[in-house]
Amino acid sequence: MSSQVAEDPVARRPASDIAKIPFFRLVRVELRKMYDTRAGMWLLIAIGVITFAAVTLYLFFADANLLTFNGFVGVTLTPQGFLLPVLGILVVTSEWSQRTGLVSFTLEPSRGRILAAKIAAVVVLGVVAVVLLLGVAALGNVLGASLQGGDGSWTFGAEGYRDTAILQLMGILGGLAFGMILLNSAAAIVASFVLPLAFGILFGLVTALDDAAPWIDLGTAQRPLFDHTMEGDEWLQLLVTSLWWIVIPLAVGAYRVLRSEVK
Repeated sequence: MSSQVAEDPVARRPASDIAKIPFFRLVRVELRKMYDTRAGMWLLIAIGVITFAAVTLYLFFADANLLTFNGFVGVTLTPQGFLLPVLGILVVTSEWSQRTGLVSFTLEPSRGRILAAKIAAVVVLGVVAVVLLLGVAALGNVLGASLQGGDGSWTFGAEGYRDTAILQLMGILGGLAFGMILLNSAAAIVASFVLPLAFGILFGLVTALDDAAPWIDLGTAQRPLFDHTMEGDEWLQLLVTSLWWIVIPLAVGAYRVLRSEVK
């Protein structure tokens, strides 16, 4: 007496013939992870609440001549600048602290594709943050002109939109880089705040380093972005400092994620 076990035709197919998970689906999954966890959800809520709070305080306490679209954008850049790197950090470190990486890397064995999806998701989140910032700033400017007799100027220019987007995207990508290198939320958050602050203090105190500061310190190189006055060598300085603070850390972090064992 013999029996024959039915074989799964999918199991017999070569791995190369099995369709890969669509990249855009991976990006959607990475975006969903940000509001499916309590930490991510509350951080997104905090970014929205603090953005509105900054505009509200500026609306009621700033001088009427400062109530312009440019002024409202400027006041929202700082709080978002502090929180967006944390968002970038959590995009990658949550995989390791909550061990969801075991599931992610099983469903999609190519870690490179998952990393690419995380970077794409981070860019999407950065763009959404910029849109929120500009929208709330526009609302504040309208209310400032109507309720507080503010200046109400809309002068901003293409440079303003460009520089705002660059600042926010650099911040969230920098956070992602720290998270990829350290793979630990607490350590990455501390490092992302302490290291730039330490370099800022160093170059602020040692005047002999004034010429070198724009080529090494990211904060120094970014200052013209806040004033929308970037020109000439300042773009090259921003590119070089971005290499030290964002590009190289992203490369090192990618190597570590690709090689590290999920524990």
